[in-house]
Amino acid sequence: MKMFLRLAAYGMRHKWQMIGAYIAMVGATLAALVIPRFLGTAIDVAIQSGVQRDLYLYGGAVLASSVIRGAFSYGQAYFNESVSQLAAYDLRNAFFKKLHSMSFGFHDKQQTGNLMAMATSDVDAVRSFIGSGLMQWLSTIITLVGVAVTLISMNPRLGLISLMIIPVVVVRSFVLMQRLNPLWTRSSAANGRMVTILQESLTGMKVVKAFGGRKFEEAKFESAAREVATSTYASSVVSNNRQATWGLLIAGATALIIWSGGHEVVGGALTPGELVAFALYVDLLTQPIRKIGSEANGLARTLASGKRLFSVLDAESPVKERPGAKPMGKVSGHVRFQNVTFGYDPGTPVLKGLDFEAKPGKLVAILGGPGSGKSSVVQLIPRFYDVSSGAITIDGTDIRDVQIESLRENVGIVLQDVFLFAATIRENIAYGLADASQDDIERAAKIAQLHQHIESLPAGYDTRVGERGVTLSGGQRQRLAIARTILIDPPIMILDDSTSSVDMGTEYLIQQAMAEVVKGRTTFVIAHRLSTVRKADLIIVLDNGRIAERGTHDELIARDGQYRRIYDLQFKSQKDAEAPVDSAISSLGNETTQRGVSMGRPS
Repeated sequence: MKMFLRLAAYGMRHKWQMIGAYIAMVGATLAALVIPRFLGTAIDVAIQSGVQRDLYLYGGAVLASSVIRGAFSYGQAYFNESVSQLAAYDLRNAFFKKLHSMSFGFHDKQQTGNLMAMATSDVDAVRSFIGSGLMQWLSTIITLVGVAVTLISMNPRLGLISLMIIPVVVVRSFVLMQRLNPLWTRSSAANGRMVTILQESLTGMKVVKAFGGRKFEEAKFESAAREVATSTYASSVVSNNRQATWGLLIAGATALIIWSGGHEVVGGALTPGELVAFALYVDLLTQPIRKIGSEANGLARTLASGKRLFSVLDAESPVKERPGAKPMGKVSGHVRFQNVTFGYDPGTPVLKGLDFEAKPGKLVAILGGPGSGKSSVVQLIPRFYDVSSGAITIDGTDIRDVQIESLRENVGIVLQDVFLFAATIRENIAYGLADASQDDIERAAKIAQLHQHIESLPAGYDTRVGERGVTLSGGQRQRLAIARTILIDPPIMILDDSTSSVDMGTEYLIQQAMAEVVKGRTTFVIAHRLSTVRKADLIIVLDNGRIAERGTHDELIARDGQYRRIYDLQFKSQKDAEAPVDSAISSLGNETTQRGVSMGRPS
């Protein structure tokens, strides 16, 4: 019942459309109730008196009632659709906003395809319920009560015979709902899995083709599609069996009424017109009886979809904004980790007792092996996740005491896995800054060493990059992401291995261009190339979630510890390879400087 009321509330929000729908529904129902009486009276008048004028009068009344019923039915359909679409609009927006309000911890455990299925098929099931089911339940009740009162007032004995199937139908409807609800729950979940497989297969199409995974993917999708078909078919079988049973009950009741009513007509207790009217009322009675069954099926499906939707809408984000959180103004960027412990799952810490600070304008490099917690460190700063214990402060303020949006306005991040929207290059660089000028966009692109390439394209900055930026190379995508971050001019910048997909020459040019950009900013870099790490003001080496070593490049080399071993294993050979490259590209860097590429921070 609680779920029913919560879903109905989305329709009740639009009260004027609901009022219009209910008025039209009541009008259509009342018009339907008077038609059999007029028609029966017309038959009796024609048989008894044969007065043509009276026949025309009652015939006209039947016609007028039918026209009125049709007009109200049209109004009901119009308002029903209006309410259902507005409710679906509200529900989809609430669902979308909820997804964006949830932290990474929520999305880490969700499947994108399943969420897409909720936002489409599950919301559509609720829309259908609000547009028809919510109205039909009230219409069914009014029709049943109206017909029952009319039948009993006309002939109590025949009326009771006609109504005796209603308790059977109501009880079977509730039993049916209990049987259908788990079937529709299974069907909705199966549909979510099918959409997930489809989404992953399309997103990873290059991998599928490269590794010859076509048959494997087809088999996976076929299995999921079969489960959807099987569960939906099972629901249909149960529902159709109910239709056949109720059809038989209604036919039996109708036959009994005709037989009994015929005897009363012969005996003079009932007129032919009254029998016809009675039969028409019984037919009118069968319509809501049939609807009880169909709406029970629809309600079972809706409740299953509503359960899935509210599992997301009721979810609480692991990262919450504290009551009374204040906006964070522009900061200088003094970041401090104070005995920070963090784990994605309770009881399984990834970071343990981290204690360090990054002063404004300093470059902090974070190193460590796979799974050491490098990315976890930088993802805690913008509160993509929250610390399990300890605190992170910026300019002395605990980041949990400020508004999340204002915090993230002070932090720019370039992730290793770059995501671009299927839009123009200009729109991707200026994402989140709709008022950015063309000069600012071009300046950011120049700093990211992307402007020259963009200018060489036929459409320039209006070039569309395709879904996920497939028309750009890996290095170009990362440079575009760097330009996007530079444009927001953040006092704190995070580069999560952001030059991993560019060649050494391009990396050198980016670093040269960004040398001035990072001045005055607190910059965190997760990188593996010596050219980036050795220039850091502070190098932090992580091992199993703890700080194993910290210091400058020279200090850590002299210490002959873990950093020195990493250096020997990963960087010494690279240093030998970089020497001729540095010599070759130094002239290229000088040429770039001579062309007057701006090295300053964007305005």
